[in-house]
Amino acid sequence: MELHLGGEEAALVGMLELQREAIDGLLEDLSDDEARLRLVPSLTTPLGLVKHAAFVERVWFAHRVGGGDRRALGLPDAVDDTFRLGPDDTIGSVRADFAAACARSRDIAAEHDLDERFTWREKTVTLRFVYLHMIREFARHAGHGDILAEQIRARRP
Repeated sequence: MELHLGGEEAALVGMLELQREAIDGLLEDLSDDEARLRLVPSLTTPLGLVKHAAFVERVWFAHRVGGGDRRALGLPDAVDDTFRLGPDDTIGSVRADFAAACARSRDIAAEHDLDERFTWREKTVTLRFVYLHMIREFARHAGHGDILAEQIRARRP
């Protein structure tokens, strides 16, 4: 992907896509049991990070940009709840949910321009800000996940 070609919006979208790939890639070559391992006191696990990323997609694009109702979208109020894994959460199901959330986000974003304004915490932000926030958030979480996955792989015999 040529991030330096095509202007600002192409660069922002391209960088977000790279971060989405990094988030999805956290689960590569991990088993379902490994993906659920908690190596830190928080609820952070590789599988939980990808589940949280689906929430982040929905809260920013479907809710804030798209105007969808949080409850109708199934968005919990507490961020910690977005990391909690249920018994039915598997690598396959969480990855599919993340892919669906990303696809919906792309569709919503395509209907808006970079300077369009949205409300966030009683402030006004642009779609440009949303892209930058998402890139930052996903880069941070991908880094967390990379460290966890490295620790998990190091535990293998």
